[in-house]
Amino acid sequence: MVGRGRVGPPTLEEVAALAGVGRGTVSRVVNNAPGVKAATRLLVQQAIDRLGYVPNRAARALAASRADAVALVIPESTRRFFAEPFFSDIVHGVGAALADADMQLLLTLVRTDKERQRFVQYARAGRVDGVLLVSVHDSEPLPDMLAELEVPTVLSGRRRSDESVSYVDSDNAGGARAAVRHLVGTGRRAIATIAGPPDMYAAQCRLRGYRDEMRAALGEADPELTAWGDFTEESGRRATRELLARRPELDAIFAASDVMAAGALHELRAAGLRVPGDVAVVGFDDSPIARHTDPPLTTVRQPVEEMGRAMAGVLLEAVREQSAAAWRHVILRTELVERAST
Repeated sequence: MVGRGRVGPPTLEEVAALAGVGRGTVSRVVNNAPGVKAATRLLVQQAIDRLGYVPNRAARALAASRADAVALVIPESTRRFFAEPFFSDIVHGVGAALADADMQLLLTLVRTDKERQRFVQYARAGRVDGVLLVSVHDSEPLPDMLAELEVPTVLSGRRRSDESVSYVDSDNAGGARAAVRHLVGTGRRAIATIAGPPDMYAAQCRLRGYRDEMRAALGEADPELTAWGDFTEESGRRATRELLARRPELDAIFAASDVMAAGALHELRAAGLRVPGDVAVVGFDDSPIARHTDPPLTTVRQPVEEMGRAMAGVLLEAVREQSAAAWRHVILRTELVERAST
């Protein structure tokens, strides 16, 4: 039994002695392994609680050839990471899912090739069990580098239509179609769009959805009504200035992100135009920004936190199966949220 004068944290052997079972039985209970009767499992758990025993994560990970850690990698600048609510919502969803699985979450930004190579070396050393990648551009080589190492990897979104790495995505094209359909239904005809970066597949899909619905509803998608941004507020302002200079008669703007839509609202106000009286505005994401703009923003909701949880779930399944080869593709639904900007 445990002596009062002992030094250090309680050990597995002390838990076994207090519960009246063998060390192997305690180990099976700690690791949630089968083969232990319910009554015996309860005795062991009571002993763990009484002693305040905490499993040695490092020893457990070494025995199982596991790191008990997942890396969330974002190949974007620090400025963009902290400016866009999308990233914090993803982190929240991923963190919630991993907490239930008793996995450590490591967050890292990869902005240069040197940082990319450093992370690959870190993964090669077995310091993470899997990788979650967010905001991946079509030229990003990291998913393929990790696949060569056979490190389970899941993307938020995808690099192209034939993506071979597991991913969780939203119905970007469908959401854009719903936005245009709503604007047409309110009587708008000169509907412009602020598209996202052309090297990101999500932006390509939102632009395709906009064009498809413009053709279906109005017979054409005028290229003069398209301007490009990079998902930042400043790019939304710049694109709005370009659109107004080209087509001053425009009566609606669909922006491929709420942040760019917020920039559009500022620029329209600066130009003396009323929203929605003169120009209606729709964003994409339904981030907190959409509820606090003036006026509040009609937007396409994508379930970002759910995306984070789904990404973690797909990755944990791959880690349990100890396979990076089997991939899964998950598409989540979007929906239009109407507010005062339309």
